[in-house]
Amino acid sequence: MAAQGPIRHGGDLGEARRLFPDAPEPWIDLSTGINPIPYPCPAVEASLWQRLPDPAALRRLEEEAARAYRAEPDHVVAAPGTQALIEVLPRLRAPGRVAVLGPTYAEHAAAWLRGGHAVAETHALAAMTGAEVAVVVNPNNPDGRTHSRADLADLAGAVAARDGLLVADEAFADLEPVESLCVAVPAGAVVLRSFGKTYGLAGLRLGFAVARPPLIGRIRAALGPWAVSGPAIAIGCAALADAGWRQRAALERGRDAQRLDGLLAAAGGGIVGGTRLFRTAAFADAPGLFARLGRAGLFVRRFEAAPDHLRFGLPGDEAAWRRLEDALGTLHRDAPA
Repeated sequence: MAAQGPIRHGGDLGEARRLFPDAPEPWIDLSTGINPIPYPCPAVEASLWQRLPDPAALRRLEEEAARAYRAEPDHVVAAPGTQALIEVLPRLRAPGRVAVLGPTYAEHAAAWLRGGHAVAETHALAAMTGAEVAVVVNPNNPDGRTHSRADLADLAGAVAARDGLLVADEAFADLEPVESLCVAVPAGAVVLRSFGKTYGLAGLRLGFAVARPPLIGRIRAALGPWAVSGPAIAIGCAALADAGWRQRAALERGRDAQRLDGLLAAAGGGIVGGTRLFRTAAFADAPGLFARLGRAGLFVRRFEAAPDHLRFGLPGDEAAWRRLEDALGTLHRDAPA
């Protein structure tokens, strides 16, 4: 795989305004897979902004994450977002062969390429067993496909036999009925868990790696001291301990995803897949629909490698749903003449 240029991500409203300068404000950003109903952040002590993060508080955060993910406490390390972990992992290994199960989140391949590794995209788990590093996003972004814990454990065993590594990115697993590897992380595997997507707090920059020693210690050392801010530790502890909020969010976002599927199908979309936080659909004229939505002040995710696909995040309130329905042309479709 050749080196890539800049990667386009969702959430760039500056790009949206450049593309559609006459669109009405406020913009509705549906280009990310971030929960549009954020966790209600507790107030944090003012002193947390004024002093370095407390190591004991960081340990409490990692213990809460271990409980939430059903992992062993000494298998968890906190980081300033999973993207930071994606950047760290290639630096922990000598250059080798990396297989990425694609198409998927492009930063994985880009990070391993920057680390001097040879990267190839594959399309089946069975095709990854010859690589020294295998990268699997579960559930996948953007199509939502999932893999069983048993199949991923088998893959981890195959690469570990050659002193290899399985990277299982579970960024969207929190609200899904997916079989997480965190429960019994295999030797030779590391699991990445996102905080910001689930809790709608992407700006907090918090994520976790789950792996056995000694790998988890090497990741912690590579992150360095004070990688996670004091306010992020405090908010993360409260949110991760709130299992009831996660259960309600899973149910409510699941209903939202079903509602979105209905709208996209009514607008002529063929549902490709997704998670409870985003849906991907194919359209006969996806570029035209992207432009029509943009002119209406709604920003969705397009894909250079799949120009007929668009990914939609969830609207955050009823007014946003109505604007989306209107822009899709479905708002009055069932109304009497």
